[in-house]
Amino acid sequence: MNWLWEESYSGGHMYPVSISPGALKSEEDHRRDICTVGGWMHERGYVASTDGNISLRLDSWRILASPTCMGKGMMSPDDMVITDVEGRKLSGGRNPSSELAMHLLIYRLRPDINAICHAHPPVATGYAAAGIPLNKALLCELVIALGSVPVARYGTPGTSELADAIEPLVQSHDAILMANHGVVTYGLDLLTAFFRMETTEHFARVALVTELLGKQVLLSGGDVEKLIAARARYGNGAATVTKDCPITSESTEAERVTLTRHQLEVLIDEAIQKDRARR
Repeated sequence: MNWLWEESYSGGHMYPVSISPGALKSEEDHRRDICTVGGWMHERGYVASTDGNISLRLDSWRILASPTCMGKGMMSPDDMVITDVEGRKLSGGRNPSSELAMHLLIYRLRPDINAICHAHPPVATGYAAAGIPLNKALLCELVIALGSVPVARYGTPGTSELADAIEPLVQSHDAILMANHGVVTYGLDLLTAFFRMETTEHFARVALVTELLGKQVLLSGGDVEKLIAARARYGNGAATVTKDCPITSESTEAERVTLTRHQLEVLIDEAIQKDRARR
């Protein structure tokens, strides 16, 4: 394999500036890939301090995971930890991430998944902290790549609560916002898992801009159906329309309430009268 190499900003560690797609690699390549993606997450501001974690399947019963309490931009291949699918440590001088149980749940529920990224990208995490899903059909790219990104209820990090919180959403989504916490994404390989993290944060930024501008023009239901049909061609899942499809322009129209001027004046007058009565 031909690698492009550069010196990382910390510790003089050497890691490739790019990784190849695919899950069938040597353990040595997988270890380097995790270091590379950890560096990308740190450089992009998706994690701070020792936040975040990364894992991938080595085979049907072994998981390679980033270590706990270590900056993702400072890892070396030897820092990785191998556990079995039950979370029992098999090798490594460090301990695996305290949130490994969340990773193991995803692997158990999704046999098609071979890699997972968890991070705290600022804008997407802001939506998670606000309890707002990224589920509006604003960008065709997001519909093709992810469909929609829901918010899981809050679960205490490092406990079984976190896995329990995301469990209802894992099988129908490839990216999840975790309330008051961060984002988890997963895919066929580590490159796909990272790209889904990047896509989630990019869409969150675009959605925030439309909120600040005070206007959102959503795609129609017909447009979304065509995009979802295209998902299979891009390798992003089945070409089916489900209840978790993004909110479309028709959805917002259906929720819109229209009042005449007289009706509005009556409502305002009633509100004023009720307010005066309470005083």
